[in-house]
Amino acid sequence: MIYEKNVIMKKPLKVDIRFASVYPNVYKTAMSSLGYQIIYGMINERKDSWCERVVYPDARSIESNSPLKDFDIISFSLQYEQDYFNMLEMLKKAEIPLRRKDRKIKEDFDKKKSDYPLIIAGGPCATSNPLPISDFIDIFIIGEFEPILNDFLDLYKKLKHPIKQLESFLSLKGIYLPSIDNKVKRIIVEDMDHAYHVTNPIIAKAEKKEDEDSLPVFGNSILLNVSRGCARGCRFCMSGYLYRPLRETKLQKLFDVAEKARANTGLKKVSLIGAAVSDYSKIDELIKGLLDRGFQISTPSMRIESITTKSLNFLKKSGAKTITIAPESIYPLRKSINKNIPDEKIFKIIKKATELGLNLKLYFLIGLINETEEDIEELGLYIKKIHFLKDKNSIKFSINPLIPKPHTPMQWEGYDLKDIKSKIKYLKKELKGIDVKFDSPKMGLIQYVLSCKGREIGNILEKSLDLKIPIKEWEKHSKGYYNNSNSNNNIISNTNINNSISNNNININTNISNNTSNINKVLDKEKESSNNSNIMERVLGLETKLPWENIDIGLNKNFLREERKKIFNYEDTEWCQRASCYKCGSCK
Repeated sequence: MIYEKNVIMKKPLKVDIRFASVYPNVYKTAMSSLGYQIIYGMINERKDSWCERVVYPDARSIESNSPLKDFDIISFSLQYEQDYFNMLEMLKKAEIPLRRKDRKIKEDFDKKKSDYPLIIAGGPCATSNPLPISDFIDIFIIGEFEPILNDFLDLYKKLKHPIKQLESFLSLKGIYLPSIDNKVKRIIVEDMDHAYHVTNPIIAKAEKKEDEDSLPVFGNSILLNVSRGCARGCRFCMSGYLYRPLRETKLQKLFDVAEKARANTGLKKVSLIGAAVSDYSKIDELIKGLLDRGFQISTPSMRIESITTKSLNFLKKSGAKTITIAPESIYPLRKSINKNIPDEKIFKIIKKATELGLNLKLYFLIGLINETEEDIEELGLYIKKIHFLKDKNSIKFSINPLIPKPHTPMQWEGYDLKDIKSKIKYLKKELKGIDVKFDSPKMGLIQYVLSCKGREIGNILEKSLDLKIPIKEWEKHSKGYYNNSNSNNNIISNTNINNSISNNNININTNISNNTSNINKVLDKEKESSNNSNIMERVLGLETKLPWENIDIGLNKNFLREERKKIFNYEDTEWCQRASCYKCGSCK
């Protein structure tokens, strides 16, 4: 049993809008989400609205135990693609038809007495590619909800029949209606100093020791929103592209928020939240200032490039026991995905952390699009070398398949299940006796399909409620997005082949299936062209229309193409905070 403080209670009959904020994952994960708490706080500041929380596996609210059917608006926060299954399960449990077309509207429909609520969804998954779940949702919020949240609720109140008047919501920015597949531009919070900061968080306590595993990941702490967005441009990272540009909260504002939250709750622990916390321009001053004010500090993960000896000392002093870093791979591959961090820097941080008695957790990726068997062998040796640096403290490793994501330079890629399985099998054998956790390659495939495919995936999702979907069914959707009209549907796989066109000095170091005869014919025809870039794109098919084509997150597609080419040339792009503007499109 979990007990909570600072829960907001209202009388249902005294409000105009009952809003169910649904997190389709367990309580521990839900209450660790800053965005989830922001929406809860913002809506409940309104006298005319009551936001209640609904957390998987329940289909009733925490606050009043009301069924989902009783709400005016049901809002799903989608942070992970695998949560789509839970979302549908919750709707089914609530006896709400899954598909939008089956939620019939009566002729004498009155919005307060309608059979079904308005169903909306937001979060990074909904923003990047809403298509796989588009038949189940009425409205998607593309980007960050806060800038339009109050306007959205005001408009809902104003409309006579909101569910029959969905197109009226297009007057707001960031609205995508799957029923008409409109073009939409992402919306974000532009000024972090005037953004909503949580100063009265819900505090959860376990009745029994065995219930403690259900408490939030960060424990009871003040979630301090240091920054949003990231300027680094790691080529595999969806959030790094979705939420550009980097936006920071000013130092004094962060101190004010922390002190106000402590005054309201008595909490002394602060968790620093941001896509790249250690990139915060005044990170050392922030940590020192919080320590001087009597706070304990934790941070989910830190970027190796910006970790300093000073910040490690501060974290140790604040009571931190573990730091998490992500080298991702061996140096050449690390550079190709735009993490140009020399091994010397990584080993220096590891050595300093172990000297301070800090535990370490390191994350690595496999399945990079330019990865070879030799690279995997070298990765095994690299991890062994790090493992032998440990003293009394622990070093844990996590090795995960790379999942291509929309709106990144890898968005055109597929997922090679056989290749990933083979690499994991090899590494498990090589790293026997070392504390290494491997993510499931099959779950990686499912995540890829849910991330990168279109409306057709809705049928599989719906079937999965009653049937176990064979992995072969998912694998049918594992191919990438290439224009194969000239190559008899040959799809690029993870077998490395280097082809060159001597007349034009083009080196295409990419992944092409073993049967390359048709592709070579295309290359021969293009030899006379002087446009080398065009040849490469014709071969790779990067002009193929993508399912999320109507979702504009502000990025220039040419920028993504250029970044993709740099992967194969092992070139990095210096982050834009330190270099000139690369015209990616996010700041326009």
